[in-house]
Amino acid sequence: MPPAVPRPRLRERRTWTEGEHGYLAELYDKITASTITTHEPILRETPDLDDAWWDGLSTALDGIAAVPSSRVAVRQEYLDRAMPQYLGIPIDTKAPAWTTAHGDLHWANLTGPTLTVLDWEGWGAAPAGYDAALLHAYSLLVPDTADEIRRRLGHILDTPAGRFAELVVITELLQTVTRGDNLELEGVLRAQLVRLAER
Repeated sequence: MPPAVPRPRLRERRTWTEGEHGYLAELYDKITASTITTHEPILRETPDLDDAWWDGLSTALDGIAAVPSSRVAVRQEYLDRAMPQYLGIPIDTKAPAWTTAHGDLHWANLTGPTLTVLDWEGWGAAPAGYDAALLHAYSLLVPDTADEIRRRLGHILDTPAGRFAELVVITELLQTVTRGDNLELEGVLRAQLVRLAER
């Protein structure tokens, strides 16, 4: 990752196999800064974040997206199967573009007031705009912050690829709803799906 992506320093990385299973262990520097939410990815109140934080996030997302990688965060096979099932609308499941993504960008993986991006085990290729779309979805219960994300990250979200990424994220989160998770997001996710489908 480029220096513009604020993250803990990776100290050591090991991989090994035992029988049919493969394992990966990574050791990062300890971060003492507080995450914006503590135990869950969903935002429930407006965070106090300054322009430097938002500018840093935008720069970090652009930097992550530009990193070449053979790692995979989201698979096309999943999109082909899950998007029609969970969105319930006819949809072309082919992503307009793919870039590298953090893959789990939510409020419990971001620190403030100084930005650090945590939790890197899932990074890899995803539909372009995936990280911004995921953070936006987890902010929908706080409309002011969701609007701020759209304003700050509009260069990512307000594109055909960004709108597709939002549909991918809605698919994933509606699937979690069927398992009993993120239940409070279902209504706002379905409302966002209607807005996107009307565009």
